Amino acid sequence: MPYPIYILLALMALSIAGLTVKLCLMRKAAGEIAQGFAEKLSTDTNTLIDISTRDRAMRALASAVNRELRRLRELRRRYQQGDLELKAAVANISHDLRTPLTAICGYLELLDQEEKSPRAEEYLSVIQDRAQLLRQLTEELFRYCVVLSDPELEGEPLSLNAALESSLAAFFAVLRARGIEPQVTMPETRVERRLDRAALSRVFSNLLSNAVKYSDGDLTVELTPQGEVIFSNACRGLTEVDAAKLFDRFYTVEAARKSTGLGLSIARSLTERMGGALTARYQKDRLTLTASFPQQGRP
Repeated sequence: MPYPIYILLALMALSIAGLTVKLCLMRKAAGEIAQGFAEKLSTDTNTLIDISTRDRAMRALASAVNRELRRLRELRRRYQQGDLELKAAVANISHDLRTPLTAICGYLELLDQEEKSPRAEEYLSVIQDRAQLLRQLTEELFRYCVVLSDPELEGEPLSLNAALESSLAAFFAVLRARGIEPQVTMPETRVERRLDRAALSRVFSNLLSNAVKYSDGDLTVELTPQGEVIFSNACRGLTEVDAAKLFDRFYTVEAARKSTGLGLSIARSLTERMGGALTARYQKDRLTLTASFPQQGRP
């Protein structure tokens, strides 16, 4: 006996309603998985993704994502541990090299006071130059490992205006020796941020050191009310590829062969640890480095 049409319609309506409810629950579960995954990646936590639905397929998906999260955390832990061990080893090696290098440089200075032939004078000059370069590179490497191994930075209310002025004053003699007269633009109002004083000073110092190495003779420095500090200089010796790699550890260009390539890497790391960002742009033979410190940035 066939069912009346209204019963069939009612059954179809119930089926559609059931499918709609299940679809809504699955969409909610998918949203919970996506949100949970994003939160677990952005925070250092051992909690896993949990969803409200009892649907087998969605719970199986959540379990699969949780397995990958556990694997990712283990890989991250191993990477962080290995990175710390590497930095400690490099710092120890750099420290151990400082004593013999200091002795070598000292004896070279004593030897320089002795009577020498012109050829011996030439050889000694080369040795002194290489020894000083090795000493400088060892010091930079040691400072790099120490700086990046430091624990939490200490934030305090600071004026970016005053910090930038202080760094520029410290580099006045160096810039003048290179024939660089910086053009500085600052707002009349104080631009205040909560930052680490020593870290901020090192960021500005490293950016100014970079300008000394690469500038073709000019430098403009601008502080904006939004907390951006912009360093710009003509630099025909670079390429867009060089500019893209400036923040890579140990990357140097031909114009700065006596550098370890660690200065800008340290500057970016410290800027990011204080809640800011450091970027580079190279256009029309001009290199522009921008350190941004947003209002909410905190160490």
